[in-house]
Amino acid sequence: MDDQLINEVNSYLSFKLGNETFAAHVNNVINILELTNITPVPRSPEYMKGVINLRGTVLPIIDTRLKFGMSETVFTIKTCILVLNVNIDGENVLIGGLVDSVLEVFEIDVKDLLPIPSIGKKYKTEFIKGLIRLNEEFVIILDIDKMLSIDDATLIIESSHVENRDDLNEKKENKKSTKKI
Repeated sequence: MDDQLINEVNSYLSFKLGNETFAAHVNNVINILELTNITPVPRSPEYMKGVINLRGTVLPIIDTRLKFGMSETVFTIKTCILVLNVNIDGENVLIGGLVDSVLEVFEIDVKDLLPIPSIGKKYKTEFIKGLIRLNEEFVIILDIDKMLSIDDATLIIESSHVENRDDLNEKKENKKSTKKI
C-alpha cells in the first residue's frame, strides 16, 4: 500500500498570492467564481472579508493573503474566489478564498514533493504539504484541510450566522418603522 501511495499522481490547481505561487488539490476546489460584491460581517476576524450568496447559501469569504500573513488583497480584473471544501474536525465546510489569479491545473507525483525548509518556530507551516518545482519556480503545495483551525472555522461560521440574524433584525425594525408612518 505504501508503494501505491508513493506512486500516486495528484492534480492541483495553482494560483497566485502576491509574487508567490500556491496550489490546492483539485478535490478541495469546488468552483472558481468571478469577484462579486462581498457583504462585510461585523465583529469578524480581520482575514474574513464577509459573505456572498452562492446559489441561496451564505458563503464566508476569507482574504487568503491576510490569512497567510501577507498584505490585504487588492482587487483587480484577475482577482477571483476559490470555493473550497475544507474538512475541519470531520465536517466539510465550504469557504471562499480570495486569490489574486488562477493559473493552471497540473499533476505531480507525490514522491517529487520537496520538504518544507526549516524557517523557525515563529512561522506556522502545518498547512503546507511541501514544495514542487514547476516551470522554473517553486510552487507551495497546501493542505487545505489544515489551513483553518477549528477556532477559525467556528469564528467564520458564527460570523456568517450573526450576519443573517442582523439582517433579519434590521428587516424587522424597518417593517415596524414603516408601519408607524
